[in-house]
Amino acid sequence: MKVFSRLTCLGATAGMLLGGAGAAFAGLGQPTPWEIGLQGSASPIMDDITSFNTFLTWLTSAIALFVLILLAIIIVRFNARANPIPSRTTHNTPLEILWTIVPVIILALIAVPSFRLLFVQLDVPKPDLTVKATGKQWYWSYSYPDNGNFQFDSTIVTEKDLKPGQPRLLTVDNEMVVPVNKVVHVLVTGADVIHSFAVPSFGIRIDAIPGRINDTWFKATREGMYYGQCSELCGINHSFMPIAVRVVSDTDFTTWAATAKQKYADTESAPATAVAAAGAPPQ
Repeated sequence: MKVFSRLTCLGATAGMLLGGAGAAFAGLGQPTPWEIGLQGSASPIMDDITSFNTFLTWLTSAIALFVLILLAIIIVRFNARANPIPSRTTHNTPLEILWTIVPVIILALIAVPSFRLLFVQLDVPKPDLTVKATGKQWYWSYSYPDNGNFQFDSTIVTEKDLKPGQPRLLTVDNEMVVPVNKVVHVLVTGADVIHSFAVPSFGIRIDAIPGRINDTWFKATREGMYYGQCSELCGINHSFMPIAVRVVSDTDFTTWAATAKQKYADTESAPATAVAAAGAPPQ
């Protein structure tokens, strides 16, 4: 039993250290090497998701540890050598009531914050900006109906064209640009097959379905570049249609929107042939 107790303490300590390491090295905006936790949060929704994930991790760890201790006690105290004459007990009413009620209480503890989180995710507040994201094979198109209704395509930058500091398989030629601390209402649809719009640091993921418009929202609380990817298997180049969102100040966004309106006015966005071709782009 002493050996078991020491192993249990060692395992719990290692779990706490690993959990702390995951939180300390969680990437903000993009994956990082040796990352074992969620990406760093940059929105209130992701803050709630991170808190809920931490709560579930501790809860499930406690349950697993409790079950492990019970199994160890059973192995030590109720083996054939310790009990040559086995017990004939078949029922224990208080115990049966207990192991029925306790799981119900645990599920209720999980359900309350879970339903609250779902409500916050689905209840879109009054938006400050609307952006429409259209998934295509295999790139994204963005339009800004609130700022002149211009549209542009966002395609992956191949490895040979990357600049220093730009992440492989995540960098695009034209980022989706939004202002900081503003509610962004994202309308999502698909032009050909089902795609999925996902940005982990914002805590959003929603399917882009042809002929239907789904919506989600986020409020980025920090300026910077944030990356996501199509999260629905959509074809041969599914892994080559990243999402890049650049969060800027209000002034910078106003300047960018005015420039983009002129740049993309009365022009049709042309998909990059290297990405739309049947073969995957060289990486």
